[in-house]
Amino acid sequence: MNPTPLPRTADNVLLAEAGDGTRVEFRGIEKSYGSAKVLHGVDLDIAPGEFVSLLGPSGCGKTTALRVLAGLESSDGGAVLLGGRDVSRVPTNKRDMGMVFQSYSLFPHLSVIENTAFGLRRRGVRKPEARRRAADALALVGLDHLADRFPHQLSGGQQQRVALARALVTEPRVLLLDEPLSALDAKVRVQLRDEIRRIQLRLGITTLFVTHDQEEALAVSDRIAVMDAGRIDQLDTPENLYMRPATAHVASFVGLSSVVRGEAAGDHVTVWGTRIPLNAAARGVVDVHLRPENLRVVGEQEAAVAGTVEETIFLGSLRRSLVRTESGDLVRVQHDAAHRLSFGERVFLAVDPQPVAAREAD
Repeated sequence: MNPTPLPRTADNVLLAEAGDGTRVEFRGIEKSYGSAKVLHGVDLDIAPGEFVSLLGPSGCGKTTALRVLAGLESSDGGAVLLGGRDVSRVPTNKRDMGMVFQSYSLFPHLSVIENTAFGLRRRGVRKPEARRRAADALALVGLDHLADRFPHQLSGGQQQRVALARALVTEPRVLLLDEPLSALDAKVRVQLRDEIRRIQLRLGITTLFVTHDQEEALAVSDRIAVMDAGRIDQLDTPENLYMRPATAHVASFVGLSSVVRGEAAGDHVTVWGTRIPLNAAARGVVDVHLRPENLRVVGEQEAAVAGTVEETIFLGSLRRSLVRTESGDLVRVQHDAAHRLSFGERVFLAVDPQPVAAREAD
């Protein structure tokens, strides 16, 4: 079944009145819980209308940063600015933000349209106007035909769309998304992820998205802030994060990498006799992060190293094989799906001279 098409701008109040977004700034934000410091002087500048993701493992501080922006947590130091104004001590309900959580948090006794209109009613908007604006928001997420249903009559994906409509209906200056897709199954997660991005682009609303899923972040973000232990390791476009990771942590967290030993000398590192450019200069023995697509199965004459296939996985348009090299490295190699390798097969590998990340060897 095809989703309900998004309304044209002229048909939808939200789209018709969409602005240019609001600049969001973190200036040296610090946060501790007792003796545990969670945020270490975080600086972040989000341009008006930009979609930025905070990406990192559990416990890295990404949700705490979002909650500080929302006003749900107070910072211990630094400032939060919206449109150039310091709102660090402004209460949550005065910051004009829409928020979507991992849990749908819908009222079970209210219909879909009543749930969507709830924030408007709390703001004193009269019922007919609130229902009209709620209907516009539901049309935006393709659920206007389910306006009179109750949450228990909806799928998980539909409930999260209602939560998104409820966050947008008040026309907030900033949209905050805290792991909103993690409770959904894979297919619905991808569909809703793409819908969120389309809606965000059409509204031009400044958006901060918290996720631990690198694929989600890479797919929807203008820029991604990769966090580790309360700090931003790298803030960059998805393309730069993947192709030119600034640190070994970014290389290991964004995308799939194999770690092998190499000998660094300035802006190059030598792996299996092949010189490869480094993203950051280093010297001595280092651990090098190689992407599967930067390794090729070749003939013996072109090989940098030989190895034995320990595993091969069919992924539809390609295959990914695990190879134990004669030097003892265990690496993943991405290759054409038609090139089927067998367990125990001897293969030869070459390395493409693409820039890599490395760190001092343990």
